[in-house]
Amino acid sequence: MSITTKPVEYMDGKTKCIGYLAWDESYADPKPCVIVSHAWGGRDAFAEDKAIQMAALGYVGFALDNYGNGALPESVDDKMAMMGPLKDDRAALLKRIKAGVKAASKLPEVDEKNMAMMGFCFGGLCTLDLARSGVDLKAAISFHGLLDAPDLPKKKIKAKVLICHGWDDPMAPPEHVTDIGKEMAEAGCDWQLHAYGQTTHAFTVPDANMPDMGLQYNADSDRRSWASTLDLLSEVFAGHGVG
Repeated sequence: MSITTKPVEYMDGKTKCIGYLAWDESYADPKPCVIVSHAWGGRDAFAEDKAIQMAALGYVGFALDNYGNGALPESVDDKMAMMGPLKDDRAALLKRIKAGVKAASKLPEVDEKNMAMMGFCFGGLCTLDLARSGVDLKAAISFHGLLDAPDLPKKKIKAKVLICHGWDDPMAPPEHVTDIGKEMAEAGCDWQLHAYGQTTHAFTVPDANMPDMGLQYNADSDRRSWASTLDLLSEVFAGHGVG
């Protein structure tokens, strides 16, 4: 195994974005790609590590830069200031996400017909929005994502959808869970929703420890959601000799 990483620049209109590519050079042929959509902190070490984990499994990992220019806000206020305008304009957000997916699909390491996406927190919303847009993804996986649907035209969901959710997440309360369950059922897609008890927001992030904001790591829920993710990726990418 020889995992290599590098930044990949791409454009969304006039905004330069800096993605992060991870792949195993020992594979000569293009491999399935798992796009990683970052949380409210930007394309940080957590997102990059997930891309590397995908490469270690024999896939190609590509972490998006949905904020542009590699922005990494640090304070809660700065994170909200970066995320807020994109969440408020879901059409612009979808355009930004699609720019990154298109950039990944054109990379020589990537089998563009076999792509999936996973996202965390804000990135979970991005992942679900991309699936809702009808893009030809094999899988769309949301970890503690924001679940509210955008006011955009409904398209046929082609991806197999996995939603991993903390039942006590204050940012996506139970009524949001019920709503997205109804939405997915009406869409008629292949979907599953795992709700973890005694689990809040950011449960996959080891250094999350802000219980007053509902941000708390949960090792059991992290492990269980990751196992479900690997199982789904193995399913949708079966026959590629990786995973």
